[in-house]
Amino acid sequence: MPSMRELTFVAPGVIEFREKPAPVLDGADQALVRPIAVARCDLDFVFASGKAPAAGPFALGHESIAEVLEVGDAVTGVRPGDRVIVPFQISCGECARCRAGRTGSCAVAPKLAAFGLANLSGVEFGGAISDALRVPYADAMLVGLPKELDPVVVAALGDNAVDGFRTVREALARTPGERVLVAGGGAPSVALYAVAAARALGASEVVYVDPSPERTAIAERLGAVAVREKCTPELRLGRFPITVDCVGRPEGIRFCLASTDVEGTCIGASVYFDEVPFPLLQLYTRGIRFVTGRANARQDLPAALALVASGAFDLAPIVTTVVQWEHAPEVWKEPATKLVIRR
Repeated sequence: MPSMRELTFVAPGVIEFREKPAPVLDGADQALVRPIAVARCDLDFVFASGKAPAAGPFALGHESIAEVLEVGDAVTGVRPGDRVIVPFQISCGECARCRAGRTGSCAVAPKLAAFGLANLSGVEFGGAISDALRVPYADAMLVGLPKELDPVVVAALGDNAVDGFRTVREALARTPGERVLVAGGGAPSVALYAVAAARALGASEVVYVDPSPERTAIAERLGAVAVREKCTPELRLGRFPITVDCVGRPEGIRFCLASTDVEGTCIGASVYFDEVPFPLLQLYTRGIRFVTGRANARQDLPAALALVASGAFDLAPIVTTVVQWEHAPEVWKEPATKLVIRR
């Protein structure tokens, strides 16, 4: 049986290429794809650096642009040679949840099923830093990439870029033109994608808060007012109708809630692995709507992609580090706002 190399998480700080059997089609609705540009998710760095529990080994890489190699007999939406965006979550497209747009919680796939995240679901679907990836439900999952878009720039559309987009999309659709506060740091690229999406979706002002000089400079390039401060409950920047928490620390979410205006919306895009005290009385008395939950990547991808293709949703400034495929093991665990591995 042919073999291939696949980037593998072994333990925190230990990332390496390992040989494994190359995937083959074993269902009529599947496709084999060859990843050509893979972005490192913000959560990938958390696991790689040991900042959250993760037990290896498991394959890495779940934000990818790929070229279709082979398709099953029932696949009609893509063909060999097509360039596609591969959403990170596994979704059948047919169950009641998928039809309702909850593609991150497909009732047919295992809970939390995704590429490159077998540590969460317990089921290995393969990782994108590999020679080939088998995609189930190919017609439901794969989205064609317009030829004019650079795969490196848009590699994160399978997860983090669409995650940032969905944090502000609903709130700005409900109250167009509102001011938006984005608090960054813990999910560095998601926060900046939220900034870019808020500008693209017509926010009248976007304020970005983060102590990082690099990330605040990127936010300014994207059209935000940048505040180079650590997010704490004591920081006062006024009240905003829409706030987004990408801080990843309890004091950060307290800052965001305190900064949310009466009857405003606070969107939590951070992943908290420990219990976080929550000021329910504050939310109740001011009528604050708090929204959290995983992205439904496949559901929101077409709208995010259309905004990128229009030129309004600018992803380019957020990609800070681009390296060749063979250097993936050593750079995967190094800090970067947005790392992209290209073939």
